Amino acid sequence: MTRIASFHLIRERRWRAPLALMRLGTDRLTLRGVSGLSFWRLMGTGAGDDTGPGIDPRRTALFAVWEDEADLDRFLAGHRIARRWGSAEESFHVRLRVISGHGSWRGVEVLDGLEPGSADGPVAVVTRADVRRRSWREFGRAGREVDTELHGAEGLIDVVGIGEAPVGRLATFSLWESNDAIDRWAFESPRHLEVIEQTRAGDWYSEELFARFEPYAATGAWAGRAPLPTNRLR
Repeated sequence: MTRIASFHLIRERRWRAPLALMRLGTDRLTLRGVSGLSFWRLMGTGAGDDTGPGIDPRRTALFAVWEDEADLDRFLAGHRIARRWGSAEESFHVRLRVISGHGSWRGVEVLDGLEPGSADGPVAVVTRADVRRRSWREFGRAGREVDTELHGAEGLIDVVGIGEAPVGRLATFSLWESNDAIDRWAFESPRHLEVIEQTRAGDWYSEELFARFEPYAATGAWAGRAPLPTNRLR
């Protein structure tokens, strides 16, 4: 058996927004009992493609690590959470093999044992950090500036801000046309490079994770479209 990861982005119908927020709590209890689910984080999202402060009460996200792809297949085919996703206004599901990365997520080395992927096509990126309380204000100011720079990046397909809390435990999930496009953004964007130095000098994070994945299979829609060549709309 080889571990894989997955990412799921669910937008509920407008009238179900209160239920979506409520289930950020109640679904956590249910997910603990899912067979083969070795790690998961159920999160809220920002509005649209904004990675700064803000919330979309209709949209939630799940990042998961599975002991085997068959475990994910069983979950999507029959679990009541997945069946409920089928009636959402929009849902996007992508399977991930790891390309590279470092760091941990709430003390868990989530990249360990994941099936290796290829960097020859589109690439998915997960970034996340536990921001120290004393650094919240600086981080928020810098994050808005980096978000503006990010949205001008060549090769960015889409991005969503995700988080386990409105402040402090924040992450992003993004899709890119290529690994080279990510490198150009990461190492040639002036404000982004400055913020990297600020985070190191100021010791802003108590924990961080940066990872690149091969998005090797996807279904559903994100922002009304199929964003990947591997995407099957259904």
